[in-house]
This record gives sequence, structure tokens and C-alpha cells, in this order.
Amino acid sequence: MKGIASIADVQAVERKGAGTLPPSTYEMIRRGAAIAPKAPALSFFLQTDDHRKPEVWTYEELMADIHRSANFFHSLGVTRDEVVAFVLPNLPETHLTIWGGQAAGITYAINPLLEAPAIAELLKAGGARVLVTLAPFPGTDLWQRLQPILDQVPTLRHVVLVNLADHVHGLKGLAARLMQKREARRLHGPQGVHAAVPARIQVHDFRRGIRRQPKDRLVSGRNILPDDYSSYFCTGGTTGTPKIAMRRHANEVANAWSASQFLGEGVGTGKNVFCGLPLFHVNGVLVTGLVPFSHGAHVILGTPQGYRGDGVVRRFWEIVEHHRISFFSGVPTLYAALMRVPIEGHDVSTLEYGLCGAAPMPMELMRNFQDKTGLKILEGYGLTEGTCVSSTNPPLGDRRIGSIGIRLPLQQMKPVVLDEQGAYVRDCAFGEAGVIVISGPNVFAGYKVAEHNKGLWVDTGDGRRWLNTGDLGRQDEDGYFYLTGRKKELIIRGGHNIDPAAIEEPLHRHPAVELAAAIGRPDAHAGEVPVAYVQLKPGASASEAELLAFAQRNIPERAAHPKYVYVIPQMPLTGVGKIFKPDLKHLEIQSALSTALQEAGIAARRLRALADQARGIVVEVELDPQADVAAVRRVLGQFPFPHNV
Repeated sequence: MKGIASIADVQAVERKGAGTLPPSTYEMIRRGAAIAPKAPALSFFLQTDDHRKPEVWTYEELMADIHRSANFFHSLGVTRDEVVAFVLPNLPETHLTIWGGQAAGITYAINPLLEAPAIAELLKAGGARVLVTLAPFPGTDLWQRLQPILDQVPTLRHVVLVNLADHVHGLKGLAARLMQKREARRLHGPQGVHAAVPARIQVHDFRRGIRRQPKDRLVSGRNILPDDYSSYFCTGGTTGTPKIAMRRHANEVANAWSASQFLGEGVGTGKNVFCGLPLFHVNGVLVTGLVPFSHGAHVILGTPQGYRGDGVVRRFWEIVEHHRISFFSGVPTLYAALMRVPIEGHDVSTLEYGLCGAAPMPMELMRNFQDKTGLKILEGYGLTEGTCVSSTNPPLGDRRIGSIGIRLPLQQMKPVVLDEQGAYVRDCAFGEAGVIVISGPNVFAGYKVAEHNKGLWVDTGDGRRWLNTGDLGRQDEDGYFYLTGRKKELIIRGGHNIDPAAIEEPLHRHPAVELAAAIGRPDAHAGEVPVAYVQLKPGASASEAELLAFAQRNIPERAAHPKYVYVIPQMPLTGVGKIFKPDLKHLEIQSALSTALQEAGIAARRLRALADQARGIVVEVELDPQADVAAVRRVLGQFPFPHNV
């Protein structure tokens, strides 16, 4: 079909049915590859300067390398219940590890930006047998960070190293290989990395390992079933017992099918999709991975750092023009950065739309971006536990600014009223805010640690299995959803999830601290930045500067370092003694928006953040009579809050 324009189209797709879906991600990609085996499937450029001369895999070649990768992991003892973890930037080998790993066992995505102790905890919690990561290379530090923690993972038996020099060609490639060998010797002596791991762990080279394997079949003969686990993804922060979401092949296949129904002719043979989001994140894997691969589209993988790569954003419109990109996916901070890049002089007529998720997009940013570029932005919503995408604004229909769109086919989604114990009371009426719950074949199996599943499922009495997303929202009569808040307290910094506990727990270790609460402060660039409020013990003293320095020394995750630490006399508490974070959140909203107005030279007599049942947090501003109202709206439009001026 051409795509979806309304909730009626979603219902029409559901009446028609999905037919017989592939049983696995492996089979889904195999069917996509059969559409046009000689067509380009995956392109990669190591540096932006080389984007016009990328490495290219046809679908025939991609399937051959997926087979080789799966067979290599199988030769290392990986079976359907064994875990292949990867700590990698965006590389072709990352895709091969994901899809080859799922054909052999279970792949486990870990953020390479995390600090080494956090990665060690995640590897232990996931029971990783194989770890795929970067070999030592000048200018990189991933191996140096991981090597000391390998002996802390008792299940680990194999480390597979990806050599960046493999992506440098010609005479420069020979030089790069020599540099890589020198770096390994510099770090570990003549024996290199083999002498730097525990005796129980074998070290392998990725490219050499897969080249020895058959390319036309799975040598395991494995019959992959829809209920087999396909992947683990980390969610909800990295302190305490890690939260690991377990997903089945059926979950990923169903979500990829639903998303492709939405996009319709926007993804398929002849379409070029740019992947700049990290492949340890579900959006990068599904929206710019499994969806296009399952329809024979072409994925362009731009630098190991994706959008963070040197020159990628600055030359993005040039990349779009040259590669005739039709679709890309990003977070609000990417669109804000692209606003500063001149588009004039570039033919971007192939660009049909961009998808935005991970955090609410400020309405003013969306309007300005669409006005400047003419590009349709489809704001959507999803979560790791729902595989990836649950709703989005329809590409062919009404794209409503401030809305996260309509639900995808095969998925159900609604706001409900829950009591204080989290039990279902009733469905919400149109326009009434409640807790968003989702149901469908895309919903994951649960968390690896059973205690993390407490309160996760909601019984509405209709026989469906409903997932409590922890997000608050409302639905209008046309089926469009609007987020009004997050019941979960994750801080989302530039699309990166930060568990408040990652900040609060270290602060509680300070001898002067009685209570600590971390929240997100609105930020026009990053969406949110973490800040912390502290109540001191009676008779104790500590300055805000001292506490900030203490936090930075004791919080291992750099993204979680708070921007500010405030000392307050009394923490706001609920009737049962829990910290009431909404009060603190309102203070930060008021502070951030007041500061933004002041920096713009605008005087406001009063600015308040208030809770509104239907609209979420609303900002009310009282201005001096001579204030420029249009300028005020431009400043406030950088933030995702409705405002009354």
C-alpha cells in the first residue's frame, strides 16, 4: 500500500490482516534480500570526507556475510540461548553482529559510551558468552576501557575484535594496519591483545573469523521459532541490578511489519535511508535497519559515530543530495543542529520525511525546521519494551504538531486510569489524561530480572496483555495521542536515558547529605540536562560547589553528571513521605525558561509552571506592557511546554 493517512487506514490494514509473517528477523531479511539481490543493501563511509566513495554491500553480499557471521558465532559455541554482546560504534560489522548473532543466538546491545564498570555489570547481568568490540587503534580508547574488566565477566569465553583498519583501503590501508599493530604492541607488548586477556578467554579477529565460514546457509541447521529470544537491550539506567529487556523474534518482526505498513512506499527498493542514530539503540536497529532491509531498501551508514561524526551534521545536506536520501531518523537535538546548517544550494528533493522520537520535540523547532527545509517531520513515540515504534504521525495524513501521532497496525494503545496500587480502574475518555498502556505482538517478553516486572502489566479485563509504559498522555477523537508527562522519572539528555538513581545514589554517600533527588532541567539543545536537589543532615554543612564536585567524582556515567546541585532546606514530600519530584520539576522549568527570557533581553514579571490534566505542564507568563510578545513566543517555543502569555 502507499502508506497510512488516518486511523481508518490503520483499521483497514488490521481487517485485511498481516498474513503469515516471517518467523524470525533472519527470515525477514532473507525475504527482503530476495526482492533484488544485486541491489545495494548497505553502504558505509568511515569519514565524512570519503562519503562519495563508500564501501557497498549488495543484498546478495549482505546475506552472505550474515550467514558467515552466524556460522562464526555458532563455531564459538553460540546456540539459541547463548548471548553475543556487542560494544561497538556504527560499523558494517555491527549490523552483521546484530543479524548474524540473532540467527545463531541472542544479541545484546551495550552503549560504548558507558564507563567500564557499568559495562562490566551489564555483561555479567546478561550472561554474555561472546563480546564483539573494537581492536586497539590510535585515537580510540574502547579497548583500553574494556580490557581491564574482562576478568569480571565469568560467562565470557570469546572476545571478537573489529579492526578499523579493515575499512581503510589502498596504501592508506597498509599504513592503518601497521598503526593498529603498533598500538596493540604499545599497549600490551610483543604478544599484543592475546596476552592481555584471562586465560579462559579466546581472542578472535572478526574479519578473519567470518571469512572461513560458509556463505550460503546456516550450518547449525537451526529452525528459528517466533518465540525464541532475539535480542537484549538495556533500559532504565545502569545503577543497581541492570534492567535488561528481553525481546523475541516475533516482537521485532511484528514491529518492523507494522512500521513498514505506516511508511508504505516510503521504504523499499530504490529508497535510500540514512542511519545516524547509534546501533545500540532500538531506533537505529529497527527503523534504519530491519525495516529497510526487510523491503530491499538501501541503508547508508555514516561514520562510526553517526550524527556525532566529524562533519556529518555540517555536511548533511550535501550527503542527502549525493546519496539521494529519502528518509532519516533523529532526535530533537539533531533537528536543532541542522537548523544551523544552510540548505541553500543543495538539491534535497528526494527527501520525503524525517522521523523524530526519543524525546518531545519543541513545537517552535518543528515549525521553524519545516518552514526552512520543507521537510515533513513525523514525530512518533515508542519504547524498548514495545520493540521500538508504537505511534507516529502519518506520512500521508494530518501531521499534528505536539502530537505523537496515531497507533501502528497490530498494536493497541490507550490511556487508562490506575489506582494508587497501579490497578486498572477504567479507560480514559477522549481528551482525558491517563497512563498510556500498549498491547500487541510487538510487546516484549519482560525484563531478565523478575523483580523488575513488578507493576509492569495491567489487567483491564479484556483478555489482552497490556504494558504499563509509565508515560502519561491523552487521545483525541481522531486517534491522535499527546504526551502530558512521564510517570517514569528517566532524564532524557539528547535521546540518552539517565536513571535518576545514577545521580542520587552517589550523592547519598556524601556524609552531609540526608536526601537527594535528581530531575531533568529543560534545555533547548539537549532536551534535558540532569540537576540534583539536596537536603542536608541536621547540623551538617556542605556547599553546592563541593557537592557538584563530589558528584562528578563519584558518578561513573559522564552523561549523568549533574549540571547543578542545589541545597534546599526541606525536600518536598508526599503524604507517605516520598520525595515529590513534580514540585522540583516545576522549579526547574520556571528557572530554565526565565533564564532563557533574560538571556534574550525580555523582562517577565512572573513565570509559573502549572500542571494541567489535559495538556500536561503549562507555562503561564505575565509580561511587562512593553514586552515583545512575538519574541517571547519564539523563546518559549524552544521548549516542549504549552504556554499562556
